[in-house]
Amino acid sequence: MSKLGSIVSVMALVSASSLALAGEWQALPSKAPEPASNPSTPAKVELGKILYHDPRLSSTGTVACASCHNVMAGGEDNRAGSVGVHAQVGGRSAPTVWNSAFNSVQFWDGRAASLEAQAKGPVTNPIEMGMKSWDDVVARLKQIPGYPQAFAAAFGSSDSVTADNAAKAIAAYERTLITPNSPYDKFVNGDKSALNDQQQRGMKLFAETGCNSCHSGPAFNGPTLPEGTGFYQKFPMHDNGVLEAQYNFTADKGRAQETKNDADAHLFKVPTLRNIALTAPYFHNGKVKTLNDAVRVMAKLQLDKDLTEAQIEDIAAFLNGLTGEFPKQEMPRLPGYPGKTFDFN
Repeated sequence: MSKLGSIVSVMALVSASSLALAGEWQALPSKAPEPASNPSTPAKVELGKILYHDPRLSSTGTVACASCHNVMAGGEDNRAGSVGVHAQVGGRSAPTVWNSAFNSVQFWDGRAASLEAQAKGPVTNPIEMGMKSWDDVVARLKQIPGYPQAFAAAFGSSDSVTADNAAKAIAAYERTLITPNSPYDKFVNGDKSALNDQQQRGMKLFAETGCNSCHSGPAFNGPTLPEGTGFYQKFPMHDNGVLEAQYNFTADKGRAQETKNDADAHLFKVPTLRNIALTAPYFHNGKVKTLNDAVRVMAKLQLDKDLTEAQIEDIAAFLNGLTGEFPKQEMPRLPGYPGKTFDFN
């Protein structure tokens, strides 16, 4: 991380801590922010939805964005490592796509500054979707009747099938993937019956234990920051030989694998806790199988605190209250390629 980035992260952590101490709880907005360079339109969102679900964006024709980020469920694949082309398994657990529009950076290591940048990465990753280049992707899309027309409808030009426009469309669709009106949201908006007694105890413990020193803000992923800034935290903060032997957390160098800077070792983007009850297994390597164990591990490794089983149960109950309302998703009809076969590999 650069010196400026480190300062921003520290300042953000102070801001998050202040928020926690102030006892300010924020509901999730019903609309995600969007950049001026990519205003949302219905045609663009529809195109993005089609691209998101089309496995022909992969070299083998078997892996789509939706394969690892399933919007019919929790927005990921409930695996420790996602399965890409040729049955290759990635080294990190897929983050949820739900509410990803509220992340200031994307991927565990923050290597993408925006949803548009993120959308381009997996397509040409040799372990994920395996295309050799985006030029190859564009050439394939141009061959499929229906895609040039869909791009033209979204971007207003007959020659608009480009990598940038494909990424913009996917990002526009992903910005619709918001899950508001969880029991927690209803509670902070005034319905004091929306969380039961145990969840309210858990909410109080969540703050008293220090969990929202990092997991603050409306998405429980830190303070709202300008896109591309990034809110990172070192994980683990405290050494524990027993937990390290069990989960092998430090094998992954985190952001340092991207920046090649030792100062960034074991820094990870603070992930959202929204819908976390649906996204097991947990942590960057997917080694922790249950939500209760995730609470126990986080308290010990990040805050150096030993929670009782009752406290763990209460906090986990509160986290279950972060499961929101999922907008209805209908699978799109993909443009056909009648009478022909792609040369998949």
